[in-house]
Amino acid sequence: MSGLSPWPPWPGILLASLGAFLMAALLTEPLRRLALRRGYTDHPDARKSHSRPTPYLGGVAVACATLAAAIMSVLLTGEDAERTGGTDTATVGIILTSAALIAVLGLTDDLRPLGLGIGVRLGVEGAAALVVVLCCGHPVFLGAWFDVPFAVGWILFTTNAFNLLDNMDGVVSTVTTVIAGFLCCAALGTGHAGAAALMAALTGACAGFLIHNWHPARIFLGDAGSLFVGFLVSCTTLLHGDGGGTLSGYAALPLVTLVVIADTALVMVARRRAGRPVLQGGRDHIAHRLRRLGLTVRQVAVVIGGFASLTCLIAFLVMFRVFAQDVALITVVAATAVAWGLLLRVPVYESGWAGPAAPAGRPE
Repeated sequence: MSGLSPWPPWPGILLASLGAFLMAALLTEPLRRLALRRGYTDHPDARKSHSRPTPYLGGVAVACATLAAAIMSVLLTGEDAERTGGTDTATVGIILTSAALIAVLGLTDDLRPLGLGIGVRLGVEGAAALVVVLCCGHPVFLGAWFDVPFAVGWILFTTNAFNLLDNMDGVVSTVTTVIAGFLCCAALGTGHAGAAALMAALTGACAGFLIHNWHPARIFLGDAGSLFVGFLVSCTTLLHGDGGGTLSGYAALPLVTLVVIADTALVMVARRRAGRPVLQGGRDHIAHRLRRLGLTVRQVAVVIGGFASLTCLIAFLVMFRVFAQDVALITVVAATAVAWGLLLRVPVYESGWAGPAAPAGRPE
C-alpha cells in the first residue's frame, strides 16, 4: 500500500477543491450548448423522470475538472520520490488514468445511439479495476487469492451502482460530493496526501456541476460522469483499506457507500419480484419511491444526500474507534433494512404513473 506522508499542506488540498469547483462550474455551460447543437440529449420516455430532452455532457466537465485539479494538487503537496518512494503519487496516477479510461467508455456509451453492449462495458471496467487492484493494493479480508476478485468485484459493483443511482436531478452529484468530502477528510486524518487531493478535487468538481444539475437540471452527468465518479469513489475506499490505512476494517466499505448499495439492491429485488428485466431501466429506484410518497425532487436529493452524510459520519467515527465497527455496522444496516423494506412496499409499477405534478415549465 502507499506510504504515509506528513500532513499535507492545506493550500494544495484547498486549491484542488476550489480549482475543480470553478473549472466544473465554468466548463459545464459551454458543454451544455455543444450538446444541444449536436443533439447529444437524453430524451424522455416511460422509464425516465424528466419531461424534455436534456443534454448529458456534464460528466465531461466533472472528469476534466477532477483530473486537472487532482494532478495540480498532488504536485503542489510535495509528494516526491525521495520522501515517499513515489508510491503515493504513482498510485494516484494509476487511479486517475484508469478513471479517465472509464470516463471515455461512458462518453462513448452516451454518444452512440444504441449505446455499448453490457459485455463491452463490463470488460473495460473490469480491466481498469484489475489494474488498480494489482498495482495499488487492496484490503486483506481472507488473506487468500479471493481478495483480488473480491476487490475487482467491489469496484465493478459500486461503479455501476452510481450509474444506476443517477436517475433524478442532483442525486448523484449530491451523494458524490458528500462521500468524496468524507473520504478527503479521512485521508487527511492519516496523512495520505494523494488520496486527499484526489477526493478534494472530486468534491469540488461535483459541487461545481451541481449548480447546473440541481432541479430543474439543465444538464445531466451521463454515463461518462456517473461511471467516472463511481469508479473513483470505489477505488479510493479500497486504496487505504488495509489494517494500517484510512478506512481499515470490514465496516468501512458498506458504510461509506451504503446509499448506492441499498438503491441497487432495491431495484434488483423489486424487478425480480415483479417479473421485470433486472437490467431494464425504470422509475422504481429509491428516488422515485420517495417522489411517490410526496417529496419534491429537491427534497429527494436532500434526503438521499443526508442519508449518505449520516453513514459517512458513522464510518468516520468507526475509523477513529469512537464506535465499535461490529455495533455500528449491525445497527446501521438493520435500520437501513427497515427503511428499505418500507420503500419496497411503495407501489411504482402502475402503468402511466409519472410522479406528483411539477410546477409548470419545470421538468422532472
